[in-house]
Amino acid sequence: MASTLSAENLLRSATQGFDHLFANDINAAQKTFESEDTPFHLLGLGVVAFLQAALGMEMGLMDEATRCLTASEAGAKKQARAAKSLPSNHRFDAGMEWEVMHADAVVLLGLTHALSESYRGYLQSNALKNSAHSKFNKLFKTVYPNGLQSYATPATTPLPSRRGSDGSLRSSVIQSNPTIAPKSGFFSRWFAPSTSIAAPGTITNPPSGPVEELVLSGTAFGYGLFNLVLSLLPAKIRNVVGFFGFNHDRMLALQALAVSAARSDIHSVFAGLVLMTYHGVVLLLSGYQADEAHIIKQYKAIVSRCRKIRVDGRYPDGSLWILNKAKIQRMTHDTEGAIETLRDGLKSERKKSFPQADTLLTFELAWTLLSHRRYEETAKQFLDITQLNSWSHATYYFIAAGCYFSLKDHDRAQKLLDKIPGQLDKRKLSGRDMPTEVFIKKKLAFYKRKQARLGGDENRFVEAIKISPAEEIAIFWNTHARIESSIAIAHIQEWSSLTPAITDIKSKYLATPVLKTENDDLDTVDELAIRSLLLGIVHRTLAEYAAARAFLLDALKRAPDVEISSWVGGVSAFELAVLDLKEADVKTADMKPEEAMAMWEGVLAGASEKLDQAYAMSTKQTDLSSRLDSRIVMLRDEIFDKRGLLGLPA
Repeated sequence: MASTLSAENLLRSATQGFDHLFANDINAAQKTFESEDTPFHLLGLGVVAFLQAALGMEMGLMDEATRCLTASEAGAKKQARAAKSLPSNHRFDAGMEWEVMHADAVVLLGLTHALSESYRGYLQSNALKNSAHSKFNKLFKTVYPNGLQSYATPATTPLPSRRGSDGSLRSSVIQSNPTIAPKSGFFSRWFAPSTSIAAPGTITNPPSGPVEELVLSGTAFGYGLFNLVLSLLPAKIRNVVGFFGFNHDRMLALQALAVSAARSDIHSVFAGLVLMTYHGVVLLLSGYQADEAHIIKQYKAIVSRCRKIRVDGRYPDGSLWILNKAKIQRMTHDTEGAIETLRDGLKSERKKSFPQADTLLTFELAWTLLSHRRYEETAKQFLDITQLNSWSHATYYFIAAGCYFSLKDHDRAQKLLDKIPGQLDKRKLSGRDMPTEVFIKKKLAFYKRKQARLGGDENRFVEAIKISPAEEIAIFWNTHARIESSIAIAHIQEWSSLTPAITDIKSKYLATPVLKTENDDLDTVDELAIRSLLLGIVHRTLAEYAAARAFLLDALKRAPDVEISSWVGGVSAFELAVLDLKEADVKTADMKPEEAMAMWEGVLAGASEKLDQAYAMSTKQTDLSSRLDSRIVMLRDEIFDKRGLLGLPA
């Protein structure tokens, strides 16, 4: 009895530390975690160090995270073994709470090793993640033997993942019956042999105390997290990390995370963070959503719950919740509201003992301002970030230089561009150049070659730039997909005013053609392809689908002849797939059901073919190929969901 009470009290103490952490008070969190030398508290210290390192890209903190998590893992393993010889004081196997804690520590250790950016770290990470995945699978089958259908989620309606895919091994545990039949073994302790009783943790059979909450929430969280991560990895990466042939289930993963997020244990907050991150990324990068309204409803429900969760609503001022509120505003076309939310979150009078989380607010504010063509403010935010973390300063300088270029302040733009070479070798990923910096290095060399070809001063190669570097790199963050109409039109006017004039594609928004000049602004295939790609994206944003298609096809046609922009072809094919889907949404709205169904069959098949084309064009030599690969995975998932909503076979 004493052992269980001790575990419960220690859990309550550690939970207070996490409450401080998510309310932005890292100092109080660390003091709480340092007050006890237990697996719960050591895990907390490891989480603090891990979040500081991951959010701020401060790799120096990884050693501390590894130390704390290793100690937590060993302690939880020891406690789990000791508990097995004692009677259980809850309705699960004795020591199961320690099994959950052990799996938590193992998965965080795996992530820590992965972020260490060493080959040995990746090998250690893969071994630990495989181990944790096996543990959570076993826990899930024990804690949720009849699946998740009878458990609450944060929103008032079920997730799109109402149940898993029929052919999935993970889905085989889901059944429609919300009760559990009597059975022998330890379950018989809480199920009478003559009746069916609701599973523990359901509305009619709530958990008894924080330890059962930990088991229920922690198991659903870990199981959901692994399946979701695996579902988002491109197949070629899954093969590398040793998961080839693994039959994951994204829909069940989302449902498991939602079940965890609806609970009161601290795992519910982590589950909410994962779901918020997932929904935010899908809304930003997938390009098209099968049911956008549903995603936004889920997203809002989770943000609302996480901001209100805990006694007296102690999370409203936490940076992570402010960040996701702003993301929802941006995704629902309330750019000004998002900017206001982010600026409020960065006010100096707020507590700022979680600077790494506040850096995320600054990062989000910078991209939001860029989407609104507020270039002066955008440049300031990106330059401020160089004082907040050590991640790719070259990237921040590059974007800020692009902003000053758009403001026609070429002197400031050139000064920033000149700083970039000195930054490029400071950060490497596993001994290799970072993907964004590979892209930037090629662009700088391209600008210099063009300036020399034009006979200009090579020290003023900013004069050779015609399309803003900030707007070009923003393609990879899909910044132009949710901009206001006035912003999209301003972009079109700017880019179409560049020579050579656009004469073969019609759009009412194009600038009036200028007289032919001796030297065209855009005199390379790369520049012409990138202009067409940008114009295709922003015309699609305006629902000018015919012009959008013409521009995207032009970009795709030019792709084989580019000099350095190897990414243009794959991105163009991807954006064409998005265009097909968005245009079909509009066209089928006024069709008879049978006509709409016939059209959708063709559109979905065609979009899938374009994604195959994009994937084939995304090779190891393609700049930022992993970002495109991830977007392809997300859009394939949305196509799968659309088929499900329409009742079409997968």
